[in-house]
Amino acid sequence: MANKPNRILTTHVGSLVRPPKLIAFLQEIEGGRPYDESAHAACLRESVADVVRQQAEAGVDIVSDGEFGKTDNWAWYIQQRISGFSPRPATPEEAQDPLATMSMGRDFAAFPEFYAEYFPTQNLRVRPANVVNVCTGPIRYIGQAQVQRDIANLKAASAKVSVEDAFLPVVAPASAFPFYKNEYYKDEESLLFALAEALREEYKAVLDAGLRVQIDDAFLPWTYERIVPPMTLAQYRKWAELRIDALNHALEGLPQERIRYHICWGSWNAPHIYDVPLKDIVDLLLKLRVGGYQFEAANVRHEHEWKVWQDVKVPEDRVLIPGVISHVTNVVEHPELVADRLVRYAGIVGRERVMAGSDCGFAQGPFTRRVHPTIQWAKLRAQAEGAKIATARLWGQTSATS
Repeated sequence: MANKPNRILTTHVGSLVRPPKLIAFLQEIEGGRPYDESAHAACLRESVADVVRQQAEAGVDIVSDGEFGKTDNWAWYIQQRISGFSPRPATPEEAQDPLATMSMGRDFAAFPEFYAEYFPTQNLRVRPANVVNVCTGPIRYIGQAQVQRDIANLKAASAKVSVEDAFLPVVAPASAFPFYKNEYYKDEESLLFALAEALREEYKAVLDAGLRVQIDDAFLPWTYERIVPPMTLAQYRKWAELRIDALNHALEGLPQERIRYHICWGSWNAPHIYDVPLKDIVDLLLKLRVGGYQFEAANVRHEHEWKVWQDVKVPEDRVLIPGVISHVTNVVEHPELVADRLVRYAGIVGRERVMAGSDCGFAQGPFTRRVHPTIQWAKLRAQAEGAKIATARLWGQTSATS
């Protein structure tokens, strides 16, 4: 995933605010109501073409489809593309198990008044805590038609603009089914590796089509605040390492240089005071067979962790893609600040191994946006300007060249 040698490239995490015309179809799909499938397909193609054009105009070098093809959010979409799991009401014991059902973490418990006001403003589709996904049979990938549609839409759209490359975000094993009950495989490792093999089909389809893959894994760090305590940090790391190993299993033999891995601590703009420190998981991340790491570096809760990368050996074949613009504030970053952040990371791993990214997606899913779309584009333009300034500083140029 090496940069071009003469400038800093720009990208983002992938999810962008959906246009109203597409949301109208997604609301019908979510509600299980009849809709015109051919009209939806046409709207989706047009929407992807529009959002790719807007990215190019904003100065984004490596573009996405905005995750417009997903009728659910960045993680849950995969549950429509994987067989072997069935939801059912949780037993009283399962309802108390944070690894079986969707429950909130310590941040939610510490700030109940805030979250009581915040959640109604977010248009979130919250999963009920009394439902558990049960693995009742062999795990198989069944999303071939959906992923090929997304590939075709993105390739057609990116062919019409001048960009360096394009990527599709996909989900990691740890985040695909983060909460489940195993009633089929002999143990947890067998289930996770079977899930990894199924997900590999999606990863490989995207890569075989000539696109890049971004593997999203927010649940890997976020689970820490849900299970520690009562579990210890060592127990959490054991839980996380098994999922890192499963992802490596999925990636075996795939072109590492075209794969990047994204973590965040949850895209909601909230306190986040119980996030797992990057220093406690960075060694696990460095085990991954990926070409780059995309992570929160503009978020005020995590920006200081740039120092962590000074204290570890980042393999020479890896690129750092720090978030230099934040999704959690409507304040648009100054390009000089963007440049400062990029130059800081270039001082750690070298200018050829840094790319500009965003902290997380500007929309958590089809119906939940983190900033207004006009601010989304202003931030991406500021990122592009900051990358030009950083390029001038790092290469001694008066302006960036392509």
